[in-house]
Amino acid sequence: MINKLTEKIKKTNAPIVVGLDPMLDYVPEQIKKAAFEQYGETLEGAAEAIWQFNKAIVDATCELIPAVKPQIAMYEQFGVPGLGAFQKTVDYCHKKDLVVIGDVKRGDIGSTSSAYAVGHLGKVTVGSKSCAAFDEDFATVNPYLGTDGIKPFVDVCREEKKGLFILVKTSNPSSGEFQDRLIDGKPLYEYVGEKVAEWGADHMSDSYSYIGAVVGATYPEIGKVLRKVMPKSYILVPGYGAQGGKGADLVHYFNEDGLGAIVNSSRGIIAAYKQEKYARFGAEHFAEASRAAVEDMIADINGALQAVK
Repeated sequence: MINKLTEKIKKTNAPIVVGLDPMLDYVPEQIKKAAFEQYGETLEGAAEAIWQFNKAIVDATCELIPAVKPQIAMYEQFGVPGLGAFQKTVDYCHKKDLVVIGDVKRGDIGSTSSAYAVGHLGKVTVGSKSCAAFDEDFATVNPYLGTDGIKPFVDVCREEKKGLFILVKTSNPSSGEFQDRLIDGKPLYEYVGEKVAEWGADHMSDSYSYIGAVVGATYPEIGKVLRKVMPKSYILVPGYGAQGGKGADLVHYFNEDGLGAIVNSSRGIIAAYKQEKYARFGAEHFAEASRAAVEDMIADINGALQAVK
């Protein structure tokens, strides 16, 4: 799957991923009104609204981008109907030939970790049959429990030719409370990066490992260090746009081949119509505003990469 992601990035010339993280407040009133008329102001109504919102954004942007990243918590808050909207979103994005990164941040050990891995990336045995559940292409994983928590995911990825993005240095302000702690003079995130490189060495595609890393856009100097620690790992970079990251900050997350990183923007794209810059589109044309935000993001990142060549 990392080969597909790399090829789609080359084809689109867009090293970006759209985070499909819909809060109900992001959904325009006309979408909510139609959903509530059909299902009432219920969990089912909310789930229908976010599904229709997602579908419109995917339709408007799918030929420009290689991948999407739905954050499962935004769907889980609406219970079982929300998970149904998550599944519809994953399936629809696959129909549009997009790579789907399930932002699920799972992390456990033993049979629990195996069940998470099977549920999101593999197949579960049901009687005499094997069935795929959520069936994302990649999943984000928390490494806090060590190799015991990662190995079941790696095993499923090897079998299914899918991939992981392991949390190494996250973009939130308090990440340093643990991730920056020095151990024998070296920050914890470097040790995690070394383990990602180690886990990935046995799970390689043509040029890059199936085992990638999450490194926030808000810490560009750390990104520069971790790029060297994990030269064969793709880096998923959250924190662009709404969290303050911009293209010029991100050039060191990429390798000299211009690959090796994919930058996420969530509300900066899906709620673009709420920004002054894209207000001209209005809520009626929210998906066109999202498309314009994607085009601007691609230009920003590619312009920054060209400037350092």
